[in-house]
Amino acid sequence: MADVPIEKTRNIGIVAHIDAGKTTTTERVLYYAGKIHRMGNIDQGNTQMDWMLQEKERGITITSAATTVRWRDHCINIIDTPGHVDFTIEVERCLKVLDGTVIVLCGVGGVEPQSETVWRQADRYHIPRIAFVNKLDRIGADFYRVLKMMGETFKQIPVPVQLPIGAEEEFRGIIDLITEKAYIWHSEDLGATYEEQPIPEDRKAEVEEYRHQMVDTLTTFNESLLEKYLTGQPIVPSDLKFPLRQGTLDLRIVPVFCGSALRNKGIQRLLDGVIDYMPSPLDIPPVHGINPKTKKEETRVPDPTAPFSGLIFKLASDPHRGMLSYVRIYSGKVKPGNVVMAIPDMKRVRISKLLIMHANRQQEVESLSAGEIGAVVGLKESRTGQTLANLAHPIAFESIKFPEPVVFIAIEPKTKADENKLQSSLDTLALEDPTFRKRTDEETGQLILSGMGELHLDILLDRLQRTYKVGIRSGKPQVSYRETVTAEAVAEGRFTRQTGGRGHYAVVKLVLDHRPAGNTIIDETKKGAIPKQFIPAVEQGISDSFESGVLAGYQVINTKVKILDGDYHEVDSTDVDFKVAASMAFRDAFMAASPTFLEPFMKLEVVTPEQYLGNVLADITARNGKVMHMEPLKNYQIITAEVPLAK
Repeated sequence: MADVPIEKTRNIGIVAHIDAGKTTTTERVLYYAGKIHRMGNIDQGNTQMDWMLQEKERGITITSAATTVRWRDHCINIIDTPGHVDFTIEVERCLKVLDGTVIVLCGVGGVEPQSETVWRQADRYHIPRIAFVNKLDRIGADFYRVLKMMGETFKQIPVPVQLPIGAEEEFRGIIDLITEKAYIWHSEDLGATYEEQPIPEDRKAEVEEYRHQMVDTLTTFNESLLEKYLTGQPIVPSDLKFPLRQGTLDLRIVPVFCGSALRNKGIQRLLDGVIDYMPSPLDIPPVHGINPKTKKEETRVPDPTAPFSGLIFKLASDPHRGMLSYVRIYSGKVKPGNVVMAIPDMKRVRISKLLIMHANRQQEVESLSAGEIGAVVGLKESRTGQTLANLAHPIAFESIKFPEPVVFIAIEPKTKADENKLQSSLDTLALEDPTFRKRTDEETGQLILSGMGELHLDILLDRLQRTYKVGIRSGKPQVSYRETVTAEAVAEGRFTRQTGGRGHYAVVKLVLDHRPAGNTIIDETKKGAIPKQFIPAVEQGISDSFESGVLAGYQVINTKVKILDGDYHEVDSTDVDFKVAASMAFRDAFMAASPTFLEPFMKLEVVTPEQYLGNVLADITARNGKVMHMEPLKNYQIITAEVPLAK
């Protein structure tokens, strides 16, 4: 916000495995920060951040939602993200523009599969994080087991700054290891106030042990604390907060908080942790990009007086304002009416209005400055991953990479009127969600939609029918396999036709081989074998073959293609001829290169009572799954396995 200094701004995301309590935690944050005056409940479908009809009905977060709160004279921009693996792109693109994150862990489940996924995503973008062990009021909750799992799973050292008081139904507060005080929340005012108490006598030895471990960890990268520790000087809270912040920003440690969002315990102290240990935009290294004119690398620092630059990380369709472009401002300032450059298209675009978002509600503002997150109205051709920059000082930031879909489904409109609305509705959905793809099958003419899972496609179809009022019929979801080669093979494609007049003539020789990741096309033709003007047509024929597949029409991946040789006719050869010849050569070489199918596997975690363990293991085996790990938890077993998506 314009009235808050940039050093008092925090841009954070709340991420977790599904059902760990992210949205409930965010709801409590909004309530205690004074943003809302009544706490919503997921089961009742009235939370602030889950505003979509599908989210309210299913009790899950589907799309990321942004909001802003004030706490201790700081401005905290928060993005609440989905936990389901089908919507992991929402986490990916939000982490791309955030400075820090709160990773919520279930006190019972601990480090779960999606917990590991979001942690790796945070590692990829070098994002400092703090952890919040939630749901400590549930049966089976074990804070110390979660700590152990974190230490065994992640490279950063988990440093508990709090310990729970009580467990399961008896959980009633926390002990702060920094202040060495106990905090008990009052249930009469929904946890809005809490009482500071001395540490219970029976916990003092444990507190001393964990505080000693904290100090021992922090002394490894803070010399002043080490000196105090070695000379026996008293260590006060300020001696610990600075190295805790330093270690968090350096990605060496993760401060661990605890509580129960549903029972209104621990949230205020978590917010204090966000202020104390999460970075401001000034703590983040300068953002690197490429100047599209000079092709040289440049940097942008979070300075409101610097040339304007920002990254569009999300698009959302609004029924009244059109398409909203969510943007993180990295440098400079932008106001309504400004004309900026959209990169990589290099088009001049005018900023119509600027908004601060609160879920699906908006507040118009006069400007957005470096370090802020908001939405832009009026960008008609914007796309996720585009850079917006000052006209005189353009820069292109690294775009966002999106995973390939793994499930597809065939659909068709019910009526002619539906057919007219269907394409425009799908185009809007594809702009909002880059992991959603649509294509028309060349052989059957069917419209094929692809997504990250059955739930993803189910939500898309539901939105088509209820939000966009399009009547559709759909088939059953099918797994999107991939095709690839395992050996090297050479083939020649020869396309020749004589029809009495001008004929068709093109010859293309290709070699296909396997590569570890991605497809590539390399032109190794000798001068004159294939004229330069026909090379793009050859590459297009190969690219089309990548998309349409050979064995069963699935996409071809991890394949290297070299264009070795060819032939042409000065009169009869055309672009279309070389495109066809390239496709013929690709097909023959592919079939000779020991082709195979690739099948998507999913990581699975099952929590089962001991008496059903044998049945669960037998079921996993019957689905061609592989058990990776088993861990006992009281009267339960936690099984981690990998299972084919089709099963």
